[in-house]
Amino acid sequence: MNKAELINAIAAEAVLSKVDAKKALDAVVKSVSNALVAGDKVSLVGFGTFSVGERAARPGINPATKQPITIAAKKVAKFKAGAELSASIN
Repeated sequence: MNKAELINAIAAEAVLSKVDAKKALDAVVKSVSNALVAGDKVSLVGFGTFSVGERAARPGINPATKQPITIAAKKVAKFKAGAELSASIN
């Protein structure tokens, strides 16, 4: 499902116009993004938790030159599915 299909699904499920559904989706995505940038967790009970994790620096290989390199440490966005979401998938 892409963003346009998700907007259509939200509009149908919540009986909203597509414009309002797009505004709602954009607001949710922006709010979650802002919370993660600030280092906060976003927990949606039954759905899951968005958080920021740390990935340590690690060795790697440059595929062009085959020389060893060090891949820098970085922060990554993580999602852990909630119990209800996991149960509905299985």
